[in-house]
Amino acid sequence: MTVSLPSAQLFMVCGKIGSGKSTLAQQLASRHQALLIAEDQWLAILYAGRQNSIAEYIENAQRLRQAIAPQVINLLKMGVSVVLDFPLNTVNLRLWGKNLADSSHCPHQLYYLNQPDEVCLQRLAQRNATGQHPFQTSEQQYFAISAYFVPPSEQEDLNCVEYRADKDK
Repeated sequence: MTVSLPSAQLFMVCGKIGSGKSTLAQQLASRHQALLIAEDQWLAILYAGRQNSIAEYIENAQRLRQAIAPQVINLLKMGVSVVLDFPLNTVNLRLWGKNLADSSHCPHQLYYLNQPDEVCLQRLAQRNATGQHPFQTSEQQYFAISAYFVPPSEQEDLNCVEYRADKDK
């Protein structure tokens, strides 16, 4: 007897800090009854007090990706849709996400939140003011981290939707 598993999908996001990635990721998880895995939550717990520079963030995030990749693949193979609230903001990071989908033989969707710096900085200031986000990011850090950002391109062979969160509210 063959058991048919429900079709799973991997949802991914990319965009600068404050572009609305986490908000959209939560909406996607709710809409698709998918498991939400949020990088910021994991890093805040696993590396509390040990993430004080961009270099430390990069190292910690890489470790986290290595640790969760097999679990994400297994969940997708089991028919559980997954939303990765990870900033897949470089070609290599998006390749990592695409490889998760390819390894589990499931479709993927990348949402590119294309927001101008002014919008992102305004949202970042609001987020910092609430104190509810695990990390406080200064304007200087915003620009330093944004320097690494590479918009997705057709050459990456991703199912990509350019998304403007401010238009859909």
